[in-house]
Amino acid sequence: MKYHTLGRSALRVSEVAFGCMSLGMDDAANAKLIHRALNEGINFFDTADLYDKGFNESSLGKALKGKREEAVIATKVGNQWREDGSGWDWNPRKDYIIASVEKSLQRLQTDRIDLYQLHGGTIEDPIDETIEAFELLQQQGKILYYGISSIRPNVIREYAKRSNIATVMMQYSLLDRRPEVSCFGVLQHHGIGVLARGSLAKGLLVNKPAVPYLDYNEAEVQHAKEAIEAISGDERSLAQTALKYALMHPVVSSAVVGIRTMEQLLELAEEAPRLNEMEYEQLTAAVPVKDYTQHV
Repeated sequence: MKYHTLGRSALRVSEVAFGCMSLGMDDAANAKLIHRALNEGINFFDTADLYDKGFNESSLGKALKGKREEAVIATKVGNQWREDGSGWDWNPRKDYIIASVEKSLQRLQTDRIDLYQLHGGTIEDPIDETIEAFELLQQQGKILYYGISSIRPNVIREYAKRSNIATVMMQYSLLDRRPEVSCFGVLQHHGIGVLARGSLAKGLLVNKPAVPYLDYNEAEVQHAKEAIEAISGDERSLAQTALKYALMHPVVSSAVVGIRTMEQLLELAEEAPRLNEMEYEQLTAAVPVKDYTQHV
């Protein structure tokens, strides 16, 4: 397993991160996967207070009991469950963030969160108030670093300019290269790291039949998958190639992947060769780059 510095933090994280949203409701089964991930070199675990109404955080906390120092924990805040459980509302207010971190710390059974992320965001938010909350928590030692999870270029630019975010989590894959156009430049300028999610494009680059995806038609999706297949050969699985593509960009610190089974875990944790420049160019040439059409 290779490790990278997480954005402009001092944390070293595995280039493949465990996306905990894929975990089920069985603590024992979850712990088995998480412990094996640690043994395979994956040290970065991403969750959110939203997932399973806090159970996801709790299950991760139980699994890491006695192993806390081996792991880097990232979680998220901003989506507030309604009292009746019917759904959630967006809440980036300072008081809500300050209250929420205490509950996450309890569920995770830890005294600090390594990376605390705003789970969304709009340009209409009270951004300075949100930043104040994260800065205060950082000063108090309850979080080490903070970031945002967003695919909105206008929001990302504001946080890059006005805050000390260490990371931005965003969708990035061979079938979604929009961040290269609107986001990567400013993030690289500020030393902010990207946590790439969706790098398998919902399985379309790996094992699912081609269907339209984002602004790509079925034929373009199929062409992208064939390009992945063409350079994978015997050296890498399709999933490994798709992840290596996302990790090639220097601004990407880690690829966050939802892992549901031991087979997936072992495949993604297995060491596979980095793409060479010719392979990378073949893939980039296979799919036209498109930009965001909203929130620009």
